[in-house]
Amino acid sequence: MATLNFDLKNNTGSNTVYAYITGQALDNHNALFLLRSDGKTAYYPTSPSSTMTNLSQECAIPLGAPGSTTTITIPHLAGARLWFAQEKKLTFYLNPGPALVEPSVSNPADPNYNLTWAFCEFTWNNDQLYANLSYVDFVSMPIAMTLTNKAGATQTVKGLPANGLDQVCDALRAQNNKDKAGWDKLIIQRNGVNLRAVSPNTGRTLNNSLFNNYYEGYVNDVWSYYANSTNNTLTVNTQASAGDVTAKVASNLLSFSVPGISYTKPSTGDIFSNSSGSFAVSGNGTKDAITARLAAAFNRSTLLINSNQPNGESVSNYYKNPVTNHYSRICHAVSLDARGYAFPYDDVAPNNGPDQSGSVYDGNPKLLTVTIGSGSSKSLKKSAIEEVVTPVQQPVPQSKESEKKPSRFHELRRFVDKLSRRKSDT
Repeated sequence: MATLNFDLKNNTGSNTVYAYITGQALDNHNALFLLRSDGKTAYYPTSPSSTMTNLSQECAIPLGAPGSTTTITIPHLAGARLWFAQEKKLTFYLNPGPALVEPSVSNPADPNYNLTWAFCEFTWNNDQLYANLSYVDFVSMPIAMTLTNKAGATQTVKGLPANGLDQVCDALRAQNNKDKAGWDKLIIQRNGVNLRAVSPNTGRTLNNSLFNNYYEGYVNDVWSYYANSTNNTLTVNTQASAGDVTAKVASNLLSFSVPGISYTKPSTGDIFSNSSGSFAVSGNGTKDAITARLAAAFNRSTLLINSNQPNGESVSNYYKNPVTNHYSRICHAVSLDARGYAFPYDDVAPNNGPDQSGSVYDGNPKLLTVTIGSGSSKSLKKSAIEEVVTPVQQPVPQSKESEKKPSRFHELRRFVDKLSRRKSDT
C-alpha cells in the first residue's frame, strides 16, 4: 500500500501538543480512517450501536518539545484533516455508520469548544497531494506548510504570524467600530484571552441574529445594476467546458444564457455559507460552477466594479465595498502571504491569477512539512486594520493537467455532510 510521510514541527512554545489525522481511506473502500498515536498504524473504526461512542483506540499523536519534528506516515486519504491541539487532547466520537463526530466550534456544549485547537486539510490520491490552510470555520493557532516533491522543488504557505489571532481579533474590533455590524461578536475568548475568531457563517450558527440583512442593500444594488437592459451584462467564466455565460436581471431573477439557470436574490446567510438558498448545491455542474463564482464575487463585493467574473478581476479590487466579508479580508491581510481559505469558494481566481486559498499540490510529493505555531515576526500589519486592503501575492506554480488541484466543491460537500452527522451533538 502506498504511503507518504508528513513532518510535524512543534513551534508553539508548548511541550504539550497533539496531532490527529482523520479521513477516508481510498485504498480500503473509502473506510473511515484515523491514525493511531504511534503515527503509523491505521485505525478503521467499526460502526457503534449508539451515537456519541468513544473511540476504541488512542489517536492523539504527541509531538515533541518546542522546535522538534515528529514524522508520521499516511496512506491515500480523501477529505482528510490534520488536527492540532495544545495543552489538552481533543475528543472525537463515533455515530452509527460509522460516522466521525468531529470537534466543534459552533456548539458550546462540545467538549472541545473551550480548548485550543486548529486544523488544515488535505487529500492524497493516485494523482496528487493537495493540502490547504482553512479559515472557513475559524482562526486559531498558526499553521504553515511546505510541500517538497521528488525533484526537490518546494511550495510553501506561510499562514498566520505568531500573534496572528490577536491581530485578527484587533482588526475585527476595529471594523466593528466603523460599521457596528457585529464583527466583534466573532471573537471567542476564554478567561479574557482570545481563543479563536470564528467566520461569519460559524458566528451565525452561534447567534442566528448576527448580520441579519447585512448584505441586503448590496444585493439590491447588484440586482438593479444588472437589470439595466442597455448597458450592464454579467459575464461569468465557468472555467470549465461551458466557458463564458452571460446573465441579466429580469422579473427579479438573475437569469443566465444557459437554459434553466437563474438565481433569486441571495440572503446574507446564503452569501456567508455558500451552501443555502440561492447558493445551495444543485448537482448541475454548470450551475454549481456559476454558483461558486457568484458566491466568491459577493463575499469579495466585486460585482459592481467588474462585470466579468472571475476573469478581468484583480486581487486589489477585493473587499473594496464597505459591505463585504471583512472576516475574509482580515484573514488575508494578516496572513504572511495573504493566502488561506476564508470562505468555502475562496479558491475561485482569475485564470492564472494569484492563489487565495493557501494551497499546495503536486503529482509527485515526497514530504509535507506542517508547522504548528509560527516563528514569524509579531509586528502588526497595518493593512489588517484598514478597510481597503491590497494584498501582495505570488502565483502558485502551474501544474500539469493531471495534477490540478481539486475544486473546493468537494470540501463544501464534506462540510455539509459533517453538519448532518453532528445532529445528535446539538
